[in-house]
Amino acid sequence: MGIRDLLSEVAATYDKGAGTQGSVPGQKLLRDAKAYLASAVPPGYVAEGHGGNGGATETPWIGVFDPHLNRDPKTGLYLAYIFAADLETVTLTLQQGVTGLPPHLGEGKRRRDYLEPRAQALLTALPGELVAGWDVRPALKSQLSGPLSYQAGSVVARCYDLAAMPSEGSLREDLWHMAEAFQQAAAAFEKLSIKEAPSGLAVSYVARVHGKPSLEGFRPKDSSDYVAHIPERTIKKTRDHEDLINRFVTYIRQRGFAAATEHPKDLVLRKGDHEWLVEAKTIKHGNPTSAVRQAVGQLFEYSHFLCEDNAPAKPHLVGLFTEDIKGYTPYLESLGIVSVWMTPGGWEGSPSAVSSGLVD
Repeated sequence: MGIRDLLSEVAATYDKGAGTQGSVPGQKLLRDAKAYLASAVPPGYVAEGHGGNGGATETPWIGVFDPHLNRDPKTGLYLAYIFAADLETVTLTLQQGVTGLPPHLGEGKRRRDYLEPRAQALLTALPGELVAGWDVRPALKSQLSGPLSYQAGSVVARCYDLAAMPSEGSLREDLWHMAEAFQQAAAAFEKLSIKEAPSGLAVSYVARVHGKPSLEGFRPKDSSDYVAHIPERTIKKTRDHEDLINRFVTYIRQRGFAAATEHPKDLVLRKGDHEWLVEAKTIKHGNPTSAVRQAVGQLFEYSHFLCEDNAPAKPHLVGLFTEDIKGYTPYLESLGIVSVWMTPGGWEGSPSAVSSGLVD
């Protein structure tokens, strides 16, 4: 079951009056969200459904968390699919934690007045091209304090009509796009300062950090981009190495390849008389530069030191990445290294990856 089917099934079966017991169909779907969405969320992320604590909630939701950054929906930032109270729409939102805020804010207007300027400050901190078309405020159709606070705390969002849901591929692309916004917002969130004016309203801003330009966010489209200006961005972004390998193994075995881990090699593929040595790298800080450099070094090192001298031929070399490495693809091709990367819809790769049968 993918994103589309799960959201549709929850909307069709959820019944607030049926309680929160595990046997209730809608509640069971929410509890099983982690398993259902395991292959749909970005590498390293986990889904977690919520139908209420004690009593059933009016607006059920499914959180999507990067455990390296936050696993607690009470605080910080996270992604969530929140259903409207009438179960006719569901909103994918970059959400602020609500219930872990200071108690003196209460649960009403003062809390919302605290959340709204924070959301606006975080939105302002995000690149315009990243959030274009996402500056939507959720409409959860509830007058309860929780849903009203979720509306106030939303940074960016997209609302879906459950009677006319997009395709599974479009939903995955939206989720992965939102994950990029989340990573950047998380970096800004760390610099978010809050003050309360005499009126009691919260005033928030994102502090600017001055420092030397870094490689964060550097994604060269071609060789000329490599020597071009490197923008100053600070993005805390972590992917899960083991998750990347496990997903790729499941995929590549379906294509007739034998796959095995032979320590310290990440992965060895075999098909017929051919062998591929795979080095997997997670792209951090939106920057493939470090991942590519590390992959090149380790692939050549392992090929030289760990492959038998009397073997008929050296193995083909493969760099496996969590994201498109863009301008580095032809660079790796020139070195004789195949590149494969994960996408919301599956796997893509370099021309040599296609000719090798690793991707279509």
